[in-house]
Amino acid sequence: MAHHALSSQESYNPNHLLDILLGKMQLKNDAALSRMLEVAPPVISKIRHHRLPVGASLLIRMHEVTGMSIRDLRDLMGDRRTKYRLSDAQGRPKPEEKAAAAAAAQQQQQQQQTQTTDASSSTSGNYAH
Repeated sequence: MAHHALSSQESYNPNHLLDILLGKMQLKNDAALSRMLEVAPPVISKIRHHRLPVGASLLIRMHEVTGMSIRDLRDLMGDRRTKYRLSDAQGRPKPEEKAAAAAAAQQQQQQQQTQTTDASSSTSGNYAH
């Protein structure tokens, strides 16, 4: 069973958040909650059993449905982190994307050189009088 870094925090309890949402929206069960949040029922089950963290998109959806702030929602599930660290790999182009970008830049540079050469040779040609 995969555990996420957040689930190792003692205060992390997504069940508390889900229970508060059930009460706030006057819903009977997790199936009704999943319909309200427009997610598949297994998503709620996996969150309850700590097999899936509450992701950003779900947190945003909870905010939209309840009107509660993201900070309040995070506090309800015990997420007390104030900073988020992205891995070094996030945001970097993949090697094949990097190679394709370099090839495109080189091709563009060659085209510019060709245009410059063509323009200079047409202006310095012989003129017939």
